[in-house]
Amino acid sequence: MEYQAINFQHKFNQFSEQWSLKVIAEMNDYQFKVVKIQGDFVWHDHPETDETFIVLEGRLRIDFRDGHVHIGAGEMYVVPKGLEHKPFAEEEVKMLVIEPKGITNTGSEGGDLTAENDVWI
Repeated sequence: MEYQAINFQHKFNQFSEQWSLKVIAEMNDYQFKVVKIQGDFVWHDHPETDETFIVLEGRLRIDFRDGHVHIGAGEMYVVPKGLEHKPFAEEEVKMLVIEPKGITNTGSEGGDLTAENDVWI
């Protein structure tokens, strides 16, 4: 077995598309996914699970129906299960998302921004 650290910058250099989550590791039933985003996402929720956003570069805003939270580089936020939310990034954000395997990024909303699941880089 080869022991090697996962380098975020190396992973981000392997793709250019936005809103396309790429799996870089698994722990038990959870996946660690890197993603580049810019612009507005869709309102959605995940009724069965929390979702963790860790911003590595840039500044992310997550809107809720009754407010919002700003997350800068080096910060994280956990969206509780069932809470409707909508990520937004004025400029490109690079982040790590932690969620159970098989979760659809747009919840049940679907649409053009729905990413394919279980894509490894």
